[in-house]
Formats: sequence, C-alpha cells, structure tokens
Amino acid sequence: MAKPPAKKKPAAAKKSAGKKSSARRKPPPPPRAHFWVRFRRVMSIAVVWGAVAAVGLLIYTIWNLPGLDGLSALTDRKPSISVVAADGAPLATYGNLYGTPAQREDLPQSLVDAVLATEDRRFYQHDGIDLIGIARAMMVNVRAGGIVQGGSTLTQQLSKIAFLTPDRTLMRKAQEAVMALWVELHFSKDEILTLYMNRVYLGAGAYGVSAAAQRYFGKPVNELTLPESAMLAGLLKAPSYYAPTRDFGRAKARTAVVLDNMVAYGAISKDEAAKAKAKPARLQAGADSRSVRYFTDWVLSELPDHVGRAQRDLTVVTTLDPKLQLAAEAALRTALDASGGKLKASQGAVLVMRPDGSVLAMVGGRDYQASQFNRAVQAQRQPGSAFKPIVYLTALQNGLRPNDVFEDRPVTIKKWSPTNFDGKYRGRITLADALANSVNTVAVRVGSQVGVDKVIATARRLGITSTLPRQPAIALGAGEVTMLELTTAYATLAAGGRAALAHGIVEVRDDKGKVVYRRRGSATRAADARAVADLAGMMRGTIQHGTGKAARLDRPAAGKTGTSQDYRDAWFLGFTSDVVAGVWVGNDDNSAMRKVTGGGLPARIWKQVMTAAHQGLVAKPLASAEPPPAGVNRPGADGKLIDRIFSIFQGGGSDERPSDSPTTAPAKRNDGGTLGDRPRPDGGQ
Repeated sequence: MAKPPAKKKPAAAKKSAGKKSSARRKPPPPPRAHFWVRFRRVMSIAVVWGAVAAVGLLIYTIWNLPGLDGLSALTDRKPSISVVAADGAPLATYGNLYGTPAQREDLPQSLVDAVLATEDRRFYQHDGIDLIGIARAMMVNVRAGGIVQGGSTLTQQLSKIAFLTPDRTLMRKAQEAVMALWVELHFSKDEILTLYMNRVYLGAGAYGVSAAAQRYFGKPVNELTLPESAMLAGLLKAPSYYAPTRDFGRAKARTAVVLDNMVAYGAISKDEAAKAKAKPARLQAGADSRSVRYFTDWVLSELPDHVGRAQRDLTVVTTLDPKLQLAAEAALRTALDASGGKLKASQGAVLVMRPDGSVLAMVGGRDYQASQFNRAVQAQRQPGSAFKPIVYLTALQNGLRPNDVFEDRPVTIKKWSPTNFDGKYRGRITLADALANSVNTVAVRVGSQVGVDKVIATARRLGITSTLPRQPAIALGAGEVTMLELTTAYATLAAGGRAALAHGIVEVRDDKGKVVYRRRGSATRAADARAVADLAGMMRGTIQHGTGKAARLDRPAAGKTGTSQDYRDAWFLGFTSDVVAGVWVGNDDNSAMRKVTGGGLPARIWKQVMTAAHQGLVAKPLASAEPPPAGVNRPGADGKLIDRIFSIFQGGGSDERPSDSPTTAPAKRNDGGTLGDRPRPDGGQ
C-alpha cells in the first residue's frame, strides 16, 4: 500500500526550531577562565587531602610519642664518679655529673636573665611554640645565608632533653612541638624553667646548673655572680665547644655575647655589662688544668681496689694540690716550648709527692688531649744514674760508709768496660764524691762488691716492681722502671727509710655523704735509718757541688741526675724534708735527644716545681748525716781489695751478659712495640 506523503512544516515552525537549536549551544569559555576553574577544583581537593594528611600526621605523631615519664626517667642513670682535689676543688667527672636539684628560689636572677636573654626572650609570653620567634629566626637565617639562629623555645628544648632523641628529622620536630604543648599544659612557667635548669647539659660532664656551678666555680648555684651566670648561659649553644675547661678564651668571648644579650633584653645596663666583661669569671683552681686527667685517670684505675665496682654516685677526695699541679704543668710546658725543639726533646713527665707517697701533682705528658698515655705511670724507661742511690744504699747497709775510698779507673767485667760520662778518671775517690759526680766505674765496683741480688732486693723494698736485669750493668741503671716506682723509692729515702706507698685517694663518699673508704696508712721500715741518713747526706753533694747544681734550692735538698745511653732519657729526682719530685724528659719513640743530661733541662724543671711546692714552708734540715770530707779512707775498702774482687769477675765463670751485648733483648716502646737494640746503660749523668 502506498505510503501517504509527509506533511510539510510551515515556514514559521522551521524558523522557531532553528532559534531553539541556536539557544542550546553556548560559546566555549575563554582560556583564562578555564584555567581558574581547574585551579579552584585542584585546590579544593588539595585542601581536603591536606587536612586529611595533617590529621593523619598528627595522629601518627601522637601515636608514636614516647612515654611521658621522661622527666623522672632522667634519674635512672649510671653512677657517676666525681674526683676532687685535696681542697675540694672539682677535677674530673666520670659518668654524668648531676648536682642536687635546684629550686626556683635557688636560681639567681642573673642566671635566669642570662638564659632567657640568650635562649628564649618570649618565654613567659608563648605557649610552648613561639611563632614570632620562629619567623624572626628565619629572617635572620635568610640574611645570613645559613642557619645561625634557631627558633626552639625552652619548653621545646626541655621536651627534647626529657623525651626525645637528638635526631634532626621532620618527625622529631613535630613530636617536639606536640610535647612542648603538652608540657605547657601540665607545668607552670617557673616549673618548666626549673626543670630545664636542672637537666640541661653544660659541658665537662655536668648536667644542670648546680653541677656546672660546682664543676667550674666550686660553689653552689645560688652564689653565682653575673660573669659566672653569663658564662654558664653561654655554654647552652655548644657545651663542649664553649666549655671554659677546654678553651677559656673562647668561653670568655661567648660570655661577652651573653652580656650584650642581657643588655638588649633589659636585664642589665651597659655599665654592668662592661664591668662584668672587665672582671670575668675565674675557674676554680684545678678546673682549668690541661693535664689533670693524667692524675684522675690513674686514681680511677686504683678505685676498684678500695671500693669495688661503683653501684652509686661516688665522690673521690684525692691528695692533689691544684695550684702545684698547675705549676708543674707550666714548668714542663714552658721548658719544652722554649728548648724542646732545639734539644730534640718532645716529651716529659713530672711527679710530686710527699715522703709518705701521697701524690701532690702528676703531669703524664705535654698535652693530655694529644696523648692520654701517662708517662709518669705507664712508661718503662731506663733510669741511668738515677738508679745509683739504690746501689749505694745497698752498700751502706752492708758495711760501707760514705768516706770509704775507691779507685776511679778503667774496669772490665766479662768484656764489658763501662766508662765515665766525661771520659776522665779521678783515681782515689770517696763514695760520697763518686755519687755526687756520678762516677760510673765506682758505681759498678760497689754494685759488684755487694752483689746484684742484694741490689735488686733493696730496689724491691723501696717499691720498684719492674723486672730488673741480674747483671753488673744494673749499677748504671740497666733495665726499665716507671717514674712512679722510682719517685716512690726516693720518697722512702726522704722518709728516713720508712716505706712510702704512692697513692692519690684519701677518702671516698657515696651520694648520701657516707664514707665508704678512708685511707689509714701505716709505714713499715724498708731500709736502715742510719744507712738512709748517710745516703741522703751523700745525695746533698749532687746538688751542692755535683752534677745537679742547676737544681740547687734555698733549703737543704738531696737529689740525683740520670742520663741513659745516647741521651735517650734524662732524669732528675730529689727531695727535701717535705716534698719529693721526679722529672723525666725524652721522646716516646726512644730517639736520642741533643745532649740533654739529667743535670740540665730536668734539673731546671725540678727546681722550678720544687720552688712552687715550698711556697710558705719553713726550710728544714734533712734527717741525714752531712757529706763526709773527701779523702778519708777506711781499712778494707781500698783499691787493692776492689782489684782482687774484680779479678774474680774477669776470670770467668759467670753467664751474665752486659746490657750492651748484641744479644740483649730489644727495648720496649711505650706502646708495646720494640725500638731496636737496648742502649747501653753507661750514660753517666
């Protein structure tokens, strides 16, 4: 069937349809409008997700916060050991030193102002986080082109000390901020300030202002002056770097910066700051010692023998005299700085004690920071002629007398022919003159007459424990000893033969003040009193007219020089009725010095140290016999008898090798290695 024809639309209808179609199609937006639409959409999404991330980060930060018991957990720590001098001056701390917690009223206003002016000027205005301070620090850092100022508040610093690790991470900074807000909610400003002051590290092992005040100035915190307060506040920036015990000049410069901050803070006037700069803080005597750690390390090594293992905080009261310690350090350092280079002498050691063995000063080397090896205690060195008094004491205890005459002439024992230092021979000479002038041939003859075994036995009774060679060369200082041993032996001589025991500890107290150890020494007799008196009189001759004239004091003194072969070691040891001292100069590698003898550089150092040690002491005579006149002979001690004795040695039958034999064992270095062939112990002076 045919399809009916379609009806045509009127023309008006066509126009209307065209208009409707045109109205539906809008023109595309301009390009710029399209960008802002997309930007708003992205920003909206970013804000939403940023808020979600921030909330998530906050939840994660809070979830991973450490326990909130950090403020009390700081008391759970390892025991500390504080070593103090005889006068109570702090010397060193092993472990962390915590003072008695200070209360807010104990803190001097000068200290509070110094800390706030330097660390947190808006402390009493912010709520734990100082946005203004952070912005100011950022501007300063931008201008400086680096990090020169931080924005952490005291509250944030306390949070880091008490709860957090020192790691510099975004998470740790976020935790620090959250913790600071928590601390501000739970503590008052004064409580926060007090907690901070009691826990902040201030260098030299001292935690808290109480410990630092005692460590550096030897006083309680409430007695701090303005310069002292400013110096402590200056340590907060870098405690170890600015510690006055490390570099006092640097600490002083930092103190000046703190004083300027206090002026800007309005805490002090410019005049007050100027006066404080003109009269800076002074460290407690001994606190700025460069080498006191040689002594305190030695004391610490001796401590377990008295108290066992430390289970609580201990204070060790020692025998050290801080002023004398500084004088001994200065004497050694000045001498080596002035002459060490040209004399090829790079090291030295000084040891000072009383006749009972209580150590007053110990300098174990030129610079503790450069080398912690204690040459006064650990180094094994050849004593040379400084060992001769032990040989002569043995002889005096076996019947010889100072005025006995021996022959100073060439001597040979089994192919060993020791010579005198100056290469000369004096003929008939008394024992007293032989010792005063350090005559080698007579010392060897005397030692061989009394016997090597008896000489070693005498050395043992005087306190020398090192291995000694059983050979005639022991008379000239063969073998090696420590300065501590040799000086202790001389102390026994100074004590009239009563045994001296080297010690540095007087008393040990725990943190409650209870005495857990107190020294109670009892002297036993180690040598015959008459023999010691005769020997001391002979040793006076060394200083009066012998090899040690450079050590002469304004009071009676006895001493002996010592120089090992090839000038490898130079010694001077001696004593008065009050003080005993030993000085050694040499090189750690055992290399030869440039003709340094015991009567030279060591004797001059000894004199300087002993002069300081006797300040204010009345001169006393030695408990000894006067040196006998020369040329007095006793029957049975003439040269013919000694010649007969030596004919026995030269006739053979002994398996002892002299110390300069090629087969002698190599000498030990200070660090345990070897130094080649042992030098011959016939250096003389």
